[in-house]
Amino acid sequence: MFTALIFACPVTHIQAETRLVQTSSRTVHLVDDSFMVSSFSVHQKPRKVVDSTCMLKYVQSISEEPIHQRLSDLFRERIASNDWKEGNPLPSEAELCAQHGVSRGTVRQALASLRSEGLIAGGRGKPPVVAHPVPSQSFDTFMSYTEWAHSLGREPGQRTIEIARRPAGEELAGKMLLQTGEPVIQVLRLRLLDGLPTMVERSSFVLEAGKALFDFDTDSGSIFGHLTSLGVDLSRGKHVIDAVGADEMDASLLGVSAGSPLLRENRLTYSRDGKILECSDDRYLPHLANFVIENTRESKVALARVPRVA
Repeated sequence: MFTALIFACPVTHIQAETRLVQTSSRTVHLVDDSFMVSSFSVHQKPRKVVDSTCMLKYVQSISEEPIHQRLSDLFRERIASNDWKEGNPLPSEAELCAQHGVSRGTVRQALASLRSEGLIAGGRGKPPVVAHPVPSQSFDTFMSYTEWAHSLGREPGQRTIEIARRPAGEELAGKMLLQTGEPVIQVLRLRLLDGLPTMVERSSFVLEAGKALFDFDTDSGSIFGHLTSLGVDLSRGKHVIDAVGADEMDASLLGVSAGSPLLRENRLTYSRDGKILECSDDRYLPHLANFVIENTRESKVALARVPRVA
């Protein structure tokens, strides 16, 4: 079990840095205040305790969160605080087991969560190391690429390859609920993050929303921001995330080989009354961006696992 210690004496008598305490059987970690006291005492006093009568109780967390999730949260904090520095190897599994009083399987589950998020790299015979952080885009709120970059403290950029008025093909018309051949405004841009090519953006707007882009310098900033300032109601998005191989255009703009894996976000953007105003196909370099969705068992999130049809 994931265990922790609580002090029977006033907490002000204990130095703040007293975080880990060695018992006769294992090292355990003081996590938070949500504890249930078990039936026996640990007859050992931590250092720097003013009250010599202070005793320790062996306690067990009453949180319903799985042990490996609590441990992975702790590991994330160590990476975020730079306690575990980028490029440095993590402590061994045996060391982590001893430090936190958990099994090797629990440690491996916690590390697997970090690996899936791109926070650590290595494994398969190589010790895991703290990876270069990948900027994450949350879907808690609907924001443009420019807003996302600014929220990270990064500098967005863009280079327009093409803007054109075209008749909607059958597939695009079906997605946007238009008649085949109905005019749309299409924009192809390379998006940058701190000057680095990061994403190829292919956007198609209905004519009434997109025609204003011919009077806008699309290299100057956010298309969504510009259209919103003109009163275009871009209020809700539906996102589908998958993987795709880079085509020749993607490869040329992003500086990768054709067929290289890219992280794709297909998006439909709606007005408040439910009309589709935009359809996009955004293709990211996977080592420069990822997507994060947080949910709980108590609240539903509009996220579904959709099987791909070959």
